[in-house]
Amino acid sequence: MASGSDHGLKRIVWKRIKDTIIADCRKSEVWKILILDPFTTKLLSSCCKMSDLMSEKITIVEDLYKSREPVLEMKAIYFMSPTAKCVDAFIADFKPKPKYKAAYVYFTDYCPDDLFNNMKLYCAKYIRVCKEINMSFMPQEAQVFTCDNPGAFRSIYSPKSSDKQKTLETLADQLVTLCATLDEYPGVRYKKENNTENAKILAELVDSKLATHYELDDSGKKKGKTQAQLLIVERGFDPVSPILHELTYQAMAYDLIDIQNDTYKQIPKMVKEISASKKQPDGKITISNLAQMMKKMPSFRKQLTEKTIHLQLAEDCMQQFSNNVEKLCKAEQDLAVGSDVDGVKVKDPMRTLLPVLLHPYSTHDKIRAVLLYIFSLNGTTDENLSKLIQYVKIEEEREFILNWKELGVPIITAPSSIFSRKQSRRDRSQEQTYNLSRWTPVIKDVMEDAVENKLDTREWPHQSECPAAWNGSGAVSARQKHKASAQDERRTGSRLIIFIIGGISYSEMRSAYEVTQAVKSCEVIIGSSHILTPTSLLDDIKGLSKGPMEPFTLEERSNA
Repeated sequence: MASGSDHGLKRIVWKRIKDTIIADCRKSEVWKILILDPFTTKLLSSCCKMSDLMSEKITIVEDLYKSREPVLEMKAIYFMSPTAKCVDAFIADFKPKPKYKAAYVYFTDYCPDDLFNNMKLYCAKYIRVCKEINMSFMPQEAQVFTCDNPGAFRSIYSPKSSDKQKTLETLADQLVTLCATLDEYPGVRYKKENNTENAKILAELVDSKLATHYELDDSGKKKGKTQAQLLIVERGFDPVSPILHELTYQAMAYDLIDIQNDTYKQIPKMVKEISASKKQPDGKITISNLAQMMKKMPSFRKQLTEKTIHLQLAEDCMQQFSNNVEKLCKAEQDLAVGSDVDGVKVKDPMRTLLPVLLHPYSTHDKIRAVLLYIFSLNGTTDENLSKLIQYVKIEEEREFILNWKELGVPIITAPSSIFSRKQSRRDRSQEQTYNLSRWTPVIKDVMEDAVENKLDTREWPHQSECPAAWNGSGAVSARQKHKASAQDERRTGSRLIIFIIGGISYSEMRSAYEVTQAVKSCEVIIGSSHILTPTSLLDDIKGLSKGPMEPFTLEERSNA
């Protein structure tokens, strides 16, 4: 669990939880039980420690869906999503017999009337508090949030999806809770695309739901627009950034090392080291022996510190880099940027790609290089693509490449229409860069243009009125001065919130910090349905061709 003292989104979320859930319960000196669903478990884990909860007289944290023993003398706090499954589990705790003395119920978002009425019907005499606290997003980092919904990618982009509109509605609701938590009522803009309208639809939904939310504000006053802007863009806007080998520590670790659920496993390696040091073969070491050895090895216990683990992780990354990635990166950067290290334009991208295809790199790495080649040309011919697919030997898995069209990314084009990428980019020729890290995510250009009020309204239409701070030239520049107030203590200026439909990469997350650091008068917050790695994105792209999975029982499986 992250510390409750973390700055940024995590701190804001923890403060909101303390000001609502914890504050209500402080009135009673009795120790309480906290009951969470899977989403609120992750949410709370992201912003506080168990010790933080203990200090607020919460003695036990329980899973809403698991069987629990009754504790009739204790009061229970339910922090849960407003879903039928959660409400049914809550009702089961009090019908036919109560498990707890009383219930304090807090929903992450608006609870539908039918669910609320069910609760009232069966559990009214036990419910002391029932509130909606508007917090259905995940504070991933200080300036990064997600909607904790990787499945949204398929729901929105698969031609076989049946729940696209419902998914966009849910994302809109989650974005509204983000704005509410930040106490912002932003102007909304979206990136206009010729062949997809998801950003436009989501912008309309968010703007409408924001208006409704602030019409129904508890204070009884209609809230005006704040000094914030929300930009909505689709994943196809920049297909390059999530495919490149990124050479910063965080991105490399998630790309090159098998990290599952933010967990880096090195226990097998440690067992081997202990075994070797004690001259015992792996096969004969037992848990008991391991425990005894660790008790006798203070130096080894000391190794299990955060620094040592990070050093080991960095070493694993560098080993992968030295073996494969270093040679790949130059070709990738040349294809992405369109010029080599010396600034000489790449006239024939195929000459850059061929050495990669001839080298015994993994199939996934070759697919990534082929995609960068196609992106650099804004599409290729059907004939050329067929040759590339044969070369990489993915005839049966061509969806890795072809399905990018579902994101609005040109893959196959007529010979006469193939041209180099004409997307205008900011001039960064004077910026210091590493030879193998010359590419800058397109979203960083957008952030800087937005802060300088340079976004073209034809490409970035306004879904709603823009607050005053974003109307004049350079309105949120470093020269802007603000009067200090209690509300402004949490920031030094305006907020720019960016939401990418279809996932964000680590390099795009990093851009939010870099622009905030450079500008200082504007905090950039970036988010998406989920965080991408190159492998997870390619797997999702390939999966767009598949139909919805049909449910089947264990009996059917055994008969098959």
